Amino acid sequence: MNKLTVYTKNGCVQCRMTERFLKEHNIPFIEHNIDQEPEYVDYLKEKGYQATPVVEAPNVSFFGFRPDQLRQLAV
Repeated sequence: MNKLTVYTKNGCVQCRMTERFLKEHNIPFIEHNIDQEPEYVDYLKEKGYQATPVVEAPNVSFFGFRPDQLRQLAV
């Protein structure tokens, strides 16, 4: 399976929904919470993201709860 990283923050409903989707579909991921690891804030801004969650895989990245995109990662 490709390495999948999810950037989240506290109190983010879409972040929790994304995490739940990945867990329910047995998709392994690494989580970085920007409230606990603020060094990732600048990284996300450099990539052009201004909201969480941000999902990064080797060939795709997107933000928000996107079940359509997440399903493709499960294949």
